[in-house]
Amino acid sequence: MKVLVAVKRVIDYNVKIRVKADGSGVETTNVKMSMNPFDEIALEEAVRLREKSVATEIVAVSMGGAGCLETLRTALALGADRAIHVPIDQELQPLAVAKLLQALVKTEKPQLVFLGKQAIDDDCNQTGQMLAALLDWPQATCAFKLTVSSGKIEVVSEIDGGLETVEMPLPALVTADLRLNQPRYASLPNIMKAKKKTIESMAVEQLAVDITPHLRTLKISEPPKRQAGVKVKDAADLVNRLRHEAKVL
Repeated sequence: MKVLVAVKRVIDYNVKIRVKADGSGVETTNVKMSMNPFDEIALEEAVRLREKSVATEIVAVSMGGAGCLETLRTALALGADRAIHVPIDQELQPLAVAKLLQALVKTEKPQLVFLGKQAIDDDCNQTGQMLAALLDWPQATCAFKLTVSSGKIEVVSEIDGGLETVEMPLPALVTADLRLNQPRYASLPNIMKAKKKTIESMAVEQLAVDITPHLRTLKISEPPKRQAGVKVKDAADLVNRLRHEAKVL
């Protein structure tokens, strides 16, 4: 079974985000970048399926500038067998990504497509659902646990009321949630091997996909800073402040 995993290059989750002075976007110059954590979890689950002899090949895919090559090298070091880079310098919105992945799925013909449930830079949580709709495939989002057997996949997802279990025939699409697994660290030998592997490049023109943005960002601004807290003398002072100063939201 071939598994295709989409991985995105984002600002590292440990970095404090800074908005550009003109409000046109987020500052990325000289900022540490890394693989989207949810995509890393999706890749780890694909590797575990291969270790169980369920998956036979893992193909990692990333779209964006030259920096995505580093992300794909990381994917190869973590266990992906092959990597495909779609070089794009312009903004990519979820629908465009879904259309590009649809074209790649038609080319690669995987039986399972893995994505993180969302990217931590835009938090859209849309690409997986859009891709499943375009492919007309069954989908399970926010996977907490999964098992594959006899041409079917069973996925457990966390929902507001507890856990939801769905069973789907393959091919299918799954998006990974935070508690699906704990990703491994890339070993030094695998990092060295990944540097020697060839990353296939596939131009947007080859995929024949329109990636024109349909949404326009007007402005990006930081959230308002929280006011400093105050100490009260006693319970009576607290009650008095709550009565006369507290605002009802």
